[in-house]
Amino acid sequence: MDGAPPLAREIAELTRRRQVIASDRLPKPEKTRILTISNQKGGVGKTTTAVNLAAALARQGARVLVIDLDPQGNASTALGVEHHAEMPSVYDVIVSDVPMEDVVQKSPEFGALYCVPATIHLAGAEIELVSLVAREQRLHRALDLYLKGLDDPFDYVFIDCPPSLGLLTINAFVAAREVLIPIQCEYYALEGLSQLLKNIQLIEKHLNPELTVSTILLTMYDGRTNLANQVAQDVRDHFPKQVLETLIPRSVRVSEAPSYGQSVISYDLNSAGSLSYLEAAAEIARRGAPKTGEQQ
Repeated sequence: MDGAPPLAREIAELTRRRQVIASDRLPKPEKTRILTISNQKGGVGKTTTAVNLAAALARQGARVLVIDLDPQGNASTALGVEHHAEMPSVYDVIVSDVPMEDVVQKSPEFGALYCVPATIHLAGAEIELVSLVAREQRLHRALDLYLKGLDDPFDYVFIDCPPSLGLLTINAFVAAREVLIPIQCEYYALEGLSQLLKNIQLIEKHLNPELTVSTILLTMYDGRTNLANQVAQDVRDHFPKQVLETLIPRSVRVSEAPSYGQSVISYDLNSAGSLSYLEAAAEIARRGAPKTGEQQ
């Protein structure tokens, strides 16, 4: 294929990747892995990553739950679940102690994909949480109680955070065991990251000793630019153990999918963006949860 036109080489490479994914059988974790997907910087592909990794793992047979903790409710939209103002949602779970099983919805995407939706009420939750008892622990307690009551446990729980460090994000960090940080391959990519890592260390020290940054995913990658390649290399140099080999490319199909109430995995399975998320999900599954004491 060396002498073939670029388009033919690209098609051949996509075909090869598709075949590898089709024959893949991913290991399931020994116990539920709970990952918070967070970055205080907006526009890095956080919700896109949460939704598409969840869909990719569910497509491969894992049982997956997505908790939408962002008041915008974009993860709920992308997973095709209802989240209008009258619907019971994650807001009722963390503010009013409604059991999580009462608000979990099945996503139409895949048989084993579920979502705890967010509604607009979540926008006021930051203020309401301030006066509540154990305000940082409320999601953790509700999720723990829900997971313990299941006959068929989830393999993965992904928590999608708002792009800020308020009480909602702190609740997500306390409920999780792992943090996945998406970083876009653009200028200022590492800006604010050191502050995020300091905040995670504070939560680990005072609220959740089991929390660790297990995964960093490079998003919005454009291999045609020197800048993208330089940023990717800088992040790999700083975090050699955490960064996934898979890069998520800039992709029109990835951007389009949520407007159809779908992940890119079900919207266009054969697109480069879809294949990249399937490959990233496979890496996460194979790496497994970090061992106790294996910190960043």
